[in-house]
Amino acid sequence: MSRALDRKFLARAFALARRVHPRATSPNPRVGCVLVKGGRVIGEGAHKGFGRPHAEPNTLAFAGSRAEGATAYLTMEPCAAFPGKKTPSCAAALAAAGISRVVCASLDPNPKVAGRGLAKLRRAGAKTVRLPEFQAEAETLNRGFFSLMRRRRPWVILKTALSLDGKAAAANGKSRWVTGPAARAAVHRMRAELDAILVGAGTVLADNPALTSHGAGKNPLRVVVAGRRRLSPRARVFDSSAPTLTYRKQALSAVLRDLGRRGVGTLLVEGGPTIHAAFLRAGLVDEARVFLAPKLLSGALDPNTAPRLKAPKVSRVGDDWLISGVL
Repeated sequence: MSRALDRKFLARAFALARRVHPRATSPNPRVGCVLVKGGRVIGEGAHKGFGRPHAEPNTLAFAGSRAEGATAYLTMEPCAAFPGKKTPSCAAALAAAGISRVVCASLDPNPKVAGRGLAKLRRAGAKTVRLPEFQAEAETLNRGFFSLMRRRRPWVILKTALSLDGKAAAANGKSRWVTGPAARAAVHRMRAELDAILVGAGTVLADNPALTSHGAGKNPLRVVVAGRRRLSPRARVFDSSAPTLTYRKQALSAVLRDLGRRGVGTLLVEGGPTIHAAFLRAGLVDEARVFLAPKLLSGALDPNTAPRLKAPKVSRVGDDWLISGVL
């Protein structure tokens, strides 16, 4: 099989994996599998949900006896058996089906597996190939899983909404709403795609947020870093719409390690500037998502009536961005 065809079919496996919702398999990875024989696809599948069959057995079941002598394209190394593993070895299943060649994007970052799945297939007589140009895509697809396996903590995304003059709230502290309905809907979808959402006590006291996905999907685990501040048990963040964890005096690194032990692979830090600064100072932010509203909040008492740019234009200036418009 040519390198170009290998890339084509591996890209198809990634497309299958991306169709699965990020929360469906968490804390396990999303994986896609394509079986090819004689240059034609004879089966394809994905890991559809936590506790359900992995991508490889799903695809082998579809292909049946045709799988013998086929090439398997996988977004991640097939898993190998290890003590305490709850699901069968996918590497063993591929070997038993007579797969002759395996092309994958990445080794499994789980130290109990890494390299052992491919080694089992080689012992069974299969040829194994890795395409390193797909490594970054493999990690992006399952950034939470890679983070848990490598660092024992979630992948941390800092999210904030700011006005053009760098304000997260009006002069009196009011922050509803800096951004518009479309941006807020995007945040709700974001929450539904991530395992947990974290805020500090100040956000709970100032805004009394529910921190749910507002119908965009499954609600995330809610996490409150309260320090010594007292919070009302009647705050919306403690209602029955989703589970909530409260941390008091732990360092942020300890909070992340505990969340990792609980299987939280992706964490959205949504609090205000105090909690954001604490995460940044500790070097615990992996990604940032910043919503910019075309408003000027300096001196305004209400974000909804603050001066707003008409038809703002955005242009790139080196590594910076220029946003311009008339009031």
